[in-house]
Amino acid sequence: MRRVLVCDDEPQILRALKVILREAGYEVVPARTAEEALDLAAVRPPDAAILDLVLPDASGVDVTRRLREWSDLPILVLSAVGDEDAKVQALEAGADDYVTKPFGARELVARLGAALRRSGDGREDPAIEVDGLRVDLHARVVQRDGEEVHLTPIEFDLLRMFVRHRGRLLTHRMLLVEVWGPEYGEDTQVLRAHIANLRRKIEPDGLGRYIRTDPGVGYRFAG
Repeated sequence: MRRVLVCDDEPQILRALKVILREAGYEVVPARTAEEALDLAAVRPPDAAILDLVLPDASGVDVTRRLREWSDLPILVLSAVGDEDAKVQALEAGADDYVTKPFGARELVARLGAALRRSGDGREDPAIEVDGLRVDLHARVVQRDGEEVHLTPIEFDLLRMFVRHRGRLLTHRMLLVEVWGPEYGEDTQVLRAHIANLRRKIEPDGLGRYIRTDPGVGYRFAG
């Protein structure tokens, strides 16, 4: 049974999370403050953590940053609707994903399961296939439904970033810094233009099969 650290200062939310996760087969380690969560994680490291963004003694961003100093465990943050800046800060501090309050039980469990699966696969496949799209990371060759797709170097670097972190939400800044460099960290117009070009090449039907947009935050690659 995998152990999940759950930190939220609202008693009703904490109770709901306990019920949802226990029914899904997880052992729940509850905490109501940032310091309590960090102490529990240090004494017996959990397999994953779910953190509220607003805590009485610190923020979920602070807890995420401190956990990332010594652990690679999957971290999901819970945020209220409209907390876009806080979501971005949490993701850039090292969180793997976020779930917006009020949240559905199935969505939460699915996001947690996906984060745990990603963390359990430390290898990088030379070629990755997702719903008809094949990306050979070593040969830098992309095929969609058996037909080769010609990408520019920037477009391939973006796609490589997506498939390496498939399922995870990547912020605008994370993509810009990784692909273009730190000096481009705020240039979202450049990113949007290249994402549009990449989508036209790998998603000619326009159905958004692979790259999903999270408005104001970033992008997520399906799978």
